[in-house]
Amino acid sequence: MTKPSIPKGTRDFSPEEMARRNYIFDTIRSVFRLYGFQQIETPAMENLSTLMGKYGEEGDKLLFKILNSGDWLSPLNALDTTQMSAAAAATKVSEKGLRYDLTVPFARFVVQNRDKIQFPFRRYQIQPVWRADRPQKGRYREFYQCDVDVVGTDSLNCELELIEIVEEVYRRLGIRVCLKINNRKILAGIAEVLGCPDKLVDITVAIDKLDKIGADKVNEELRAKGLTEDAVDALQPILKMEGSNLEKLNTIARVLEPSEIGSKGVEEMRELLSLVEQAGVEMNIDLDLTLARGLNYYTGAIFEVKALDVEMGSITGGGRYDNLTGIFGMPGVSGVGISFGADRIYDVLTELDLYPKTSVDQTRVLFVSFGTEEQRYAQQWARQLRKEQINTEVYPEVAKMKKQMGYADLKHIPFVAIVGTEEMNKQMVMLKDMLTGEQQMVALDELIEKVKR
Repeated sequence: MTKPSIPKGTRDFSPEEMARRNYIFDTIRSVFRLYGFQQIETPAMENLSTLMGKYGEEGDKLLFKILNSGDWLSPLNALDTTQMSAAAAATKVSEKGLRYDLTVPFARFVVQNRDKIQFPFRRYQIQPVWRADRPQKGRYREFYQCDVDVVGTDSLNCELELIEIVEEVYRRLGIRVCLKINNRKILAGIAEVLGCPDKLVDITVAIDKLDKIGADKVNEELRAKGLTEDAVDALQPILKMEGSNLEKLNTIARVLEPSEIGSKGVEEMRELLSLVEQAGVEMNIDLDLTLARGLNYYTGAIFEVKALDVEMGSITGGGRYDNLTGIFGMPGVSGVGISFGADRIYDVLTELDLYPKTSVDQTRVLFVSFGTEEQRYAQQWARQLRKEQINTEVYPEVAKMKKQMGYADLKHIPFVAIVGTEEMNKQMVMLKDMLTGEQQMVALDELIEKVKR
């Protein structure tokens, strides 16, 4: 018999791992709610017409496509497939795909529900997404995103709130981070000043890889995309720009002065940095002109967060999209959002050993007993503890005490309540602190007080 397995890039999660994941989700969710965002959910699969063309050519290749039900081969049998590309063939047998992110489905949701929601609409969403990527450290084919977005306003106060949310989430998780920011209008201005505005996507996709492949490889890619040697040379000072955020902004402002869209991006960045300073944000913020984020739909501010103490890719990212809903027939609705990568955050917390030593999901008290009568007694007590919101178990079998105590040890249960004939006669239990080894006969009220404390 073949040993069972799961697809590469996916993972099972044990109870202990799920407790840790829920710690992440609960922390992020509580901060989202603190800022007045409300939760929605969308289906795991969307129509391919909703997804295709929203993530650029590279993104389209990473979409998981779902074969049509029934005889999905029949459309191909009626065609000459010898001259057909794999992508074209896929569209004939697949009408649906697994969602690549939560932003495009959210835009579709807004358009479909435009008469039911109040603008500006503030939503958060915590669900899995799928990408047909090559699995590696910190990169999975199935992973969770935790998104928060505002649509229906172009106020930069929304960007400020998102920065504050990033700061608060990572403060609560105990992760030191750097927030890198840029503006796609600045990138468009750079392309315009270089004399190749039609190469904006090629330029941004290439320079977004600077940290991964280095300047020489980026330059090779730019030349391969058709940029002249003069344009590549003119880009080098921008790629190597240093100094404070204000110094970098002043330098790029002079370079982009001939570009109207580039100057607009500089103006937006000045205003945002001023808002951040006035708000007293203490998080490390770095204006990074090489930050591009290859997704086609960003039009204004773009964000990326990296952990300072772990070698890991981006753990949060996002930006402003001025007309994402326009592709679904609802133009002119500006939005901005960020996405927390829960799986990468999990890996960072694990590597830095930052999880709480006890979990809210953990059993706090285990009742062990010597016989059937004692079990019935323990079950009555357990009901009372659960009414007090204390996570409680009763060992389900009449077994040797060594086995029952071993169970408590393996599950790291902090308290064991031992029930025997003497305890029942006194209407008490023998409570053992598994950390210190101390034992004490206690009544119900004392047990509740000790465990809660």
